[in-house]
Amino acid sequence: RNMGNEGIMNGVTPGKATILALGKAFPHQLVMQEYLVDGYFRDTNCDSPELKQKLTRLCKTTTVKTRYVVMSEEILKKYPELAAEGIPTVKQRLEICNEAVTEMAIEASQACINNWGGSLSDITHLVYVSSSEARLPGGDLYLAKGLGLSPDTQRVMLYFAGCSGGVAGLRVAKDIAENNPGSRVLIATSETTIIGFKPPSADRPYDLVGVALFGDGAGAMIIGSDPILESEKPLFELHTAVQEFLPHTEKKIDGRLTEEGISFKLARELPQIIEDNVEGFCDKLISVVGFENKEYNKMFWAVHPGGPAILNRIEKRLDLLPEKLSASRRALMDYGNASSNTIVYVLEYMIEEGLKIRKDARGDLEWGLILAFGPGITFEGILARNLCA
Repeated sequence: RNMGNEGIMNGVTPGKATILALGKAFPHQLVMQEYLVDGYFRDTNCDSPELKQKLTRLCKTTTVKTRYVVMSEEILKKYPELAAEGIPTVKQRLEICNEAVTEMAIEASQACINNWGGSLSDITHLVYVSSSEARLPGGDLYLAKGLGLSPDTQRVMLYFAGCSGGVAGLRVAKDIAENNPGSRVLIATSETTIIGFKPPSADRPYDLVGVALFGDGAGAMIIGSDPILESEKPLFELHTAVQEFLPHTEKKIDGRLTEEGISFKLARELPQIIEDNVEGFCDKLISVVGFENKEYNKMFWAVHPGGPAILNRIEKRLDLLPEKLSASRRALMDYGNASSNTIVYVLEYMIEEGLKIRKDARGDLEWGLILAFGPGITFEGILARNLCA
């Protein structure tokens, strides 16, 4: 039985969670990739031609054009130790990060609530995702307070889930929405690279990948089942969610909170590992719909753009048409890899492109996958239905 042909487009499945709105926010510093290298080496008082050349090369291969960052001249003036090697600065970093992520999360949530059209008092649950802060009480409370959510809003916090955090948050929000009829769940993600900002070092060549790739920002979504169709516009139905970690790969994305902030190591073979495992993971999700013989091109693909190599390998392994990952590539180009937030930007571009495709009447891509990969190595995937007809 091929559910893809049941023609329930826009007929929302009763009781299934849907994404009802998206929102985003960014810090005020916009970094153009072509000016990044000189700025970074100037800010960190480093003049190694080899490292400069390496970063220049990486900046081209990441395909990123622009990014937003919290880091600014004012911050470096106030905290010059952030640009020095080997000084314990975790206290200073958290001072900046805790405040910055809350501010961005509030702004993204407000944008999302405006797009949704509901009211603050309708929000029953909050799922808050960040790998860029640490404090008690957590950022979930500061976000709830800053937005003016009711004190009995039920909060869940996902800390340090890295790049898969946005889709993990969706999975948790889906469970909450489906198990609490009438609930409306706000999920907010907020990230800044300041927690890991370091001067360039020949001992840590992999750091430069992060410098060339990662961006800051926030994202927000409202999730609920049984939308009130007079006032709410469901965008995607979250049909089935799956999480899986790959045994013996926990060292491949290695992040540690140290005295000098977060230090990351990404294994070179990361894109290869994702390529080797992505098909089995996707097939597990797709089998729910009963698509025959790997009809990947009949679906939409909202993939977290960990980096260009990951996207290229997924495209190659699944034999996807080039336009299938265009929303992911655009998000990477415009915002960099903004960790857990990026899936929100991908979904936004996907809606925009979907509306364009509809105008060309190239047929509906009803079913698709929302995917992200993070530390673990953890695969998060949601089989979704596009309701933006």
